[in-house]
Amino acid sequence: MTDVPPDLLLQIYAAGAFPMAASRDDPGFRIVEPRMRGLIPLDGFHMSRSLRRRLRRDAFSASADTAFAEVVAACADREETWINPALERLYDTLHRAGHAHSVEVWQEGALVGGTYGISLGAAFFAESMFSRRSDASKAALAWLVQRLRARGYLILDTQFLTPHLASLGGIEMPQARFRPMLAAAVARTEVSFGPAGPLPGWASLLA
Repeated sequence: MTDVPPDLLLQIYAAGAFPMAASRDDPGFRIVEPRMRGLIPLDGFHMSRSLRRRLRRDAFSASADTAFAEVVAACADREETWINPALERLYDTLHRAGHAHSVEVWQEGALVGGTYGISLGAAFFAESMFSRRSDASKAALAWLVQRLRARGYLILDTQFLTPHLASLGGIEMPQARFRPMLAAAVARTEVSFGPAGPLPGWASLLA
């Protein structure tokens, strides 16, 4: 598969599946529906003491949707990646349509971390994150959780559960249990990600 109309891709997400390429050089991508699903409960995000110290010491700042393409490119800039040019084009189209969003982390004016994903109703499908400073990707996820809570989201999907995500409060559940939760969240069409621009300061994450 090399291209999918944006409306069809949103239907794929709503059904509990998502696209992945085999590598950066893969000309196309496949649709994946895992047996077990990873997610971070929005009331269960774990802010470690080391992350709290990092936020105080490094004085990160954050924004939403001010550098979407740069965040996606940074997430794809690694030796092994499932993000290829076909998916980057799709994400850009969804971003311009208001369905894909990013959180950027800054330090002294430089982009040092971030995450992005797809928003559909009250579900947010986190796709990837990157870090150019220690804990910057964790900080991006903390700001994302704060935004999702404030906007009334019900689900923060991580697709798979990794040890890194588990350390932040991530869990996994069977896809059969996840699907009805997802359907209820997607039906909440009054929920939106909110405006682009600066996010509350790092001290708000520690409150």
